[in-house]
Amino acid sequence: MIWCVEDDASIRDIEVYALQSTGFEAKGFEDGTSFWEALRTGRPELVVLDVMLPGIDGMELLRRMRADAALSDIPVVMATAKGAEYDKIRGLDLGADYYLTKPFGVMELVSCVKAVLRRCGTKTAAQLRCGGLVLDEESRTVTADGESVALTYKEFELLRLFLAHPGTAFSRDQLMADVWGTDYCGETRTVDMHIRTLRQKLGAYGEKIETVRGVGYRMEGKA
Repeated sequence: MIWCVEDDASIRDIEVYALQSTGFEAKGFEDGTSFWEALRTGRPELVVLDVMLPGIDGMELLRRMRADAALSDIPVVMATAKGAEYDKIRGLDLGADYYLTKPFGVMELVSCVKAVLRRCGTKTAAQLRCGGLVLDEESRTVTADGESVALTYKEFELLRLFLAHPGTAFSRDQLMADVWGTDYCGETRTVDMHIRTLRQKLGAYGEKIETVRGVGYRMEGKA
């Protein structure tokens, strides 16, 4: 998943569309604060990060990421209208992997993302487990006691989030923001419907997805 942090909606939409059209999963964030909050529960493969952002600016976000052991290895491509040499040097010194100066073409963006991912080396995706329930991130498959479980994209993403953070309670709004995206305008009962079908498909393991009264849901286990 590629995360694009850009306050200009038209540019953000173009970035996300271009990446999705070339086979990447991508979603956008309109400000630094929502992006930073999303990092609490999700982890992108790469971030396309604008410098001039409302809330937390791009340079500060980059500094925080590189100072956090859990986030420091995420590749970051800086994308900004600032073309001054000083700004480029500052971004690269803070740990940016590449620097794109606006205006840039969509194919330049896509080529840059591919090159940075190759250079940084994508790590082998992990297997997330809860007893005999196994989610393989690389093959995007789920098995329960060795039996294959067919899940939709959203169901898979919900389960991956729960398994990655056992014991952590997520509100419906948090789940919608992480799985459906910050721009999704649907109702929170959409989450309830997906949780219900996910539980049914998981059989006995579905009982491990607990309802937290007044909050939302969590996967049984230690936080």
